[in-house]
Amino acid sequence: MDIDLARQLSQDGESKILLFVMDGLGGLPHLKTGRTELESADIPHLDRLARESACGFTVPVAPGVTPGSGPGHLALFGYDPFKYNIGRGVLEAAGIDFDLRPQDVAARGNFCTVDGKGVVTDRRAGRITTETCGELCAALRQIRLDGVELFVEPVREHRFVFVLRGDDLSEAVADTDPQREGAEPLEPGATAPEGKATARLVARFVDEAKRILADPSTRSASSGQASSGQASPANMLLLRGFARRPDWPSMSEVFKLRPAAVAHYPMYRGLAKLVGMEALPAGPGLDDSIATVRENWGRFDYFFLHYKHTDSAGEDGDFERKVAKLEEVDAAIPSLLELGPDVLMVAGDHSTPAALAAHSWHPVPFLMRAPWTRADPCTAFNEPALLQGSLGTFPAVEALPLAMAHAGRLTKYGA
Repeated sequence: MDIDLARQLSQDGESKILLFVMDGLGGLPHLKTGRTELESADIPHLDRLARESACGFTVPVAPGVTPGSGPGHLALFGYDPFKYNIGRGVLEAAGIDFDLRPQDVAARGNFCTVDGKGVVTDRRAGRITTETCGELCAALRQIRLDGVELFVEPVREHRFVFVLRGDDLSEAVADTDPQREGAEPLEPGATAPEGKATARLVARFVDEAKRILADPSTRSASSGQASSGQASPANMLLLRGFARRPDWPSMSEVFKLRPAAVAHYPMYRGLAKLVGMEALPAGPGLDDSIATVRENWGRFDYFFLHYKHTDSAGEDGDFERKVAKLEEVDAAIPSLLELGPDVLMVAGDHSTPAALAAHSWHPVPFLMRAPWTRADPCTAFNEPALLQGSLGTFPAVEALPLAMAHAGRLTKYGA
């Protein structure tokens, strides 16, 4: 269903939809046991929920395409990820409530670690603290670039936002992040002729930042460990997702919903805000987030609840930790059900198998519980069992229209 058809068919109502996203949900079999993370986890509540639901797999973008978190979430929100795609910089900026203006160009930054040859050995610099990130950002703000304003703002842990403000800037700048260890940072070249001047500004910033971050006094001060002589492992940075803020139709305009987001990580708050959700305060724990949903249950009729830790464990290649995080989620499922959503979707934005320690192209586990769903032969919430689900494997962008129908929020099409 495209946006225009959604506008035509959507209608107001009192029913409530809850989308619970376990980031990086899908997995692959462990080499020793032959069981995926979901198969290995003790998740009785999710298994029972699967037996009461319509089940299957979603494809976030297209078969064989490994999705980023942005397209993966936008699809679940009902926005075609091919039409509504945006660079990571805008998402991070929106997530921290940065006042991104029409002429601005933003990129997402990682503080990273490079060796003596300039090769990236850790893309996340050991996941430095947010406090250290803030101190490093403050050091980089001393850089001056001709003709533009420069902003370097901390996000969380190793992540920061890089923003250029000025006339005649372009988002047509290539990433410097090679997206893997064992490679050198890439040159910030232009991806189109109009991006050449902006790329030169970015290159100047990167060169100056490299000098500052390589200085042991800067890194020792930022680590708070100057007396011990130990410096922060962040001695370089990587940039990706250069973009301008888009002007997209909101979920309230298109789907006639009053939507809210409960997400602790800034990027996902930013995604939600770009499609018109109100980003509610979210604590670090899942219980905190569920409490926020409960406190605001009467104000909204659509809730997006995000859980990050399944993805973090998968990206770190930590199979056992991902299993433990799935079990943490399972323990919270009764609290979600107590809210009484008319439609509950449990989904993922993409798969992050610990075996790959990265996002992957594999279809993502999905279930939907609603009064009018037909229970199917699926008996558990894991990949082999979900193959028996009645929903099969379908585009993630169809999840919201499916939920809307089961919530009584779509009118008939045609005479």
